[in-house]
Amino acid sequence: MSGLRIDILTLFPELFESMQTVSLLGQALRDGRMEIGVHNIRDFATGRHRVVDDTPYGGGDGMVLKCEPVVAAIESVRRPGGRVLVLSPRGRRLDQAVVQELSGESQLVLVCGRYAGFDERVLEHTGAEELSIGDYVLSGGEAAAWVVSEAVSRLVPGVLGNPDSARCDSFSGGLLEHPVYTRPPEFQGRQVPEELMTGNHAEIARFRRAQSIRITAARRPDLMARFEAELAERRDAEAERDRAVLSEVLDAKDRGDGTRSC
Repeated sequence: MSGLRIDILTLFPELFESMQTVSLLGQALRDGRMEIGVHNIRDFATGRHRVVDDTPYGGGDGMVLKCEPVVAAIESVRRPGGRVLVLSPRGRRLDQAVVQELSGESQLVLVCGRYAGFDERVLEHTGAEELSIGDYVLSGGEAAAWVVSEAVSRLVPGVLGNPDSARCDSFSGGLLEHPVYTRPPEFQGRQVPEELMTGNHAEIARFRRAQSIRITAARRPDLMARFEAELAERRDAEAERDRAVLSEVLDAKDRGDGTRSC
């Protein structure tokens, strides 16, 4: 029995056909580690033409998805304890902490919007939460549902061959991931850092940690501010090394040297 089921409600189920057959997600489904169901909202509309949208009260551009088919679709798939998420640009923004939170659910119902969005009463009646994958607008929620499914599936036990892979991903420890290299050791005059060639696993881990701090400081000041606040509360040995690296980074920035090239 799988630990997580994801049900996706959409007007374009064909967009999800390859999701269920390829890559790690497809393998997880075949292995029974999780389940995904894709459902056409139009199947829950009534009448000969199965209309799912109508013009907005008060006027305005676009069409609004109607309450009846969307609520019926949600209620048909929602299980006890299931969590309903409407993909919407005005929702809570997805990050790795939210992904971690969602991976602990028994069921996620992902509702994909189209047109001018949902009748607000869909949210009120079902208690659905709104979730956004970023501060931009898509033509529909299908791409967002794919992103959520892919991100959450990586944290389902057994989906990744190496469980350390998820723990080392960008954002998982509050930092961006360190650079990675493979053969050849030299390419067009660019060398693999010698620290990675030593075979000393402790030294390699320290080097990678330092590179993560440097990259995060250079590219994501928002993450670095959070990391610095957490670092101030820590007293472990790794924290002391992190403070030393961070001090070097800040000193270089003050001198206008920038951070070490990665």
